[in-house]
Amino acid sequence: MSYTVPAQTRIGHVHLKVSDLDKALAFYKDLLGFEITQRYGTQAVFISAGGYHHHIGLNTWHSKDLGPAPINACGLYHTAICYPTRTDLANILKRLLAAGYPLTGAADHGVSEALYLNDPDGNGVELYWDKPREQWPVDENGELMMVTEALDLQALLTHANT
Repeated sequence: MSYTVPAQTRIGHVHLKVSDLDKALAFYKDLLGFEITQRYGTQAVFISAGGYHHHIGLNTWHSKDLGPAPINACGLYHTAICYPTRTDLANILKRLLAAGYPLTGAADHGVSEALYLNDPDGNGVELYWDKPREQWPVDENGELMMVTEALDLQALLTHANT
């Protein structure tokens, strides 16, 4: 029997194994701006945007003081964090550049614009905003035609307001 997930379904949160909560919080809280909603001592912390119970869980239950997962192995490729507007993405880019935090890539996917970086444990992070649906590229049959093209960071920065 065929089944299609309901259209309103969304990914609620991601839970990451990290080596050190303070290092992870320096990235996710201090640099990216997430807020702590609950902390479990030195083992776990939950963070969110806008007061949600948690968008990201960070824990050291199986990973305290360990190195990153191997790149050439199964596992999480990256966590994608969707910003509401292009201005919001420009603001976080400006913040990352001011902090000297390295990007691993930047792309215009036709449907979105994305910045790529790694957290302190080597977990991939995508920061992006979705373009309005009417701007998404489609072929003559109306099929989505996502691309990976260079993102003009200077043009993006012109939208920053902070």
